[in-house]
Amino acid sequence: MSTSGQPQFRYTQTPSKVLHLRNLPWECTEEELVDFCRPFGKIVNTKCNVGANRNQAFVEYADLNQAIQMVTYFASSSDPAQVRGKTVYIQYSNRHEIVNNKGPGDVPGNVLLVTIEGVEAGDVSIDVIHLVFSAFGFVHKIATFEKAAGFQALIQYSDTTTAASAREALDARSIPRYLLPEHVNSSHLRISYSAHTDLNIKFQSHRSRDYTNPYLPVNPTAIEGFVQPMVGPDGKKVEAESNVLLASIENMQYAVTVDVLYTVFCAFGTIQKIAIFEKNGGTQALIQYPDVGTATVAKGALEGHCIYEGGYCKLHLTYSRHTDLNVKAYSEKSRDYTIPEIAQSTVSAAAAGVVWHGSQVSSGGGYGGPSHSGAVSDPSRFPGGQTYAPSSSSVSAAYAQPPVGAGAHHMGGQQQQQLFERK
Repeated sequence: MSTSGQPQFRYTQTPSKVLHLRNLPWECTEEELVDFCRPFGKIVNTKCNVGANRNQAFVEYADLNQAIQMVTYFASSSDPAQVRGKTVYIQYSNRHEIVNNKGPGDVPGNVLLVTIEGVEAGDVSIDVIHLVFSAFGFVHKIATFEKAAGFQALIQYSDTTTAASAREALDARSIPRYLLPEHVNSSHLRISYSAHTDLNIKFQSHRSRDYTNPYLPVNPTAIEGFVQPMVGPDGKKVEAESNVLLASIENMQYAVTVDVLYTVFCAFGTIQKIAIFEKNGGTQALIQYPDVGTATVAKGALEGHCIYEGGYCKLHLTYSRHTDLNVKAYSEKSRDYTIPEIAQSTVSAAAAGVVWHGSQVSSGGGYGGPSHSGAVSDPSRFPGGQTYAPSSSSVSAAYAQPPVGAGAHHMGGQQQQQLFERK
């Protein structure tokens, strides 16, 4: 009897030269199984990784007495049969020989069907799958989908030999832990052959890739609906860079307007477009630069900083999936500075020396931040000559329109320190 109270052997069955082994480690290989059973006789056939948990196997001896000898030995031994430290339960099989009838998933082909256990769609990106499987040869195409069996992927190689090498090396293995999100504890791969020979990939998206056709169109709806992290040369996840920054603003004690964001972000380069919106109860904004390099510099300089002293309006910046914003030319929540009239009106408003909370814009373009009186000595003006009348019912409304400095593109270090105080 095993220590778990479950019998290691079943004596009610008729002896057979085929033994059924249960509770094997799921990573147990055929070679390990043969080595475990070989001391009792010649092994003529095996069938591994069977059952729902792939932890069972069948072993066929050349002679019935050899199978009986193995069962008898472990039944009389004080030490249970073990493989990799796990107690193995042995019984006679009701079959008299192992017939390896190959199902569709056992017929070799150039396309693999991969089931990733222990994860949900989105936990493993298509870039991670490509990284893992391209170690064995050039991956032509990948398609991912969800079925009753779980999250699955089809991986197409150029030939059966490459696919067989990948299957042999990766089946019943796990994706490296550092490539997975923190909440994923395990990700076992179950790999079989697919009946497909050439996958039909219509779009490049987070669900499918054709690495043989760089001119295949990108499916915008698929890409925007789900953003997958990219993988760097070292295999670690990296954020995909973009010329558009997504700013999340914390601790909104004062209102943040388009002009405030323009003043903040134009210090690092030309601003093309800005859009402000509400999401999940918080304020977010999209800021578009003409190139990725400028956006990267701005992100590195502003991440974690606060627009106002005292830790107010703290910025958290990530790259957006967008590359060109579709915004209204001029509105309370958006601005398109690529339109000459809008750009000119912004400069004109800055040159007019807008008064905001009694603080005149300095000649260098900085501003000292809001006072706490809640009073505006002279109503701030929008670019273009429109006026803004703050609401007396909200202190934050009084800070709604900071001016845009005439020299905002060239703010000095002292002025930037006034603007951005790290909490």
